[in-house]
Order: sequence, then structure tokens, then C-alpha cells
Amino acid sequence: MRWNKADTIFALLALATLASWWLGEGAAVSGQHLGTVATLAVLALSALKGALIALDYMELRQAPALWRRAVMGWLVVVLGLIVLFSVGLRG
Repeated sequence: MRWNKADTIFALLALATLASWWLGEGAAVSGQHLGTVATLAVLALSALKGALIALDYMELRQAPALWRRAVMGWLVVVLGLIVLFSVGLRG
């Protein structure tokens, strides 16, 4: 079996999903809220996953720059709003 780029991306996505689950499950088991650092880590992993999906599975890496910028900009705006609401509400 030959290991290609799609396999590598899939492995990274799976690892990021497991890491997010581990952080969230740890907070649920302990009965505490997810801390700010853990919340930001989960959101950073979400940003990584979104970028990998958009660039590689949606093939925006080879698409015109306008499409790439629009999708990545949307991702940044949405995650930025989530950070503002999730971290801002705790402060």
C-alpha cells in the first residue's frame, strides 16, 4: 500500500479530532468547564481541520486565489466570532 498526501491529511484530521475529543471529554468527566486554554486549543484544532478540508479535500489549494481567500476568510471570521463569544463570556 502506498501512502499518499490524502492519507496524510486524513491521518492529521483524525488525530486533531481525537485531540479535541480528549480535551472535551476530560472536562466532561471531571465535571468542570473546559478552561480557556483548552477551549482555544480545541478551536485551533478546528481551524486546522477546516483549513485542511478546504485546501485539500475541496481542492482550493489549486483554485483561483479569490476563492481560496474567500473560504479561508470565512473560516477566520467564524472562528474569531466563536472565540469572542466563548472566551469573552467567561471574562
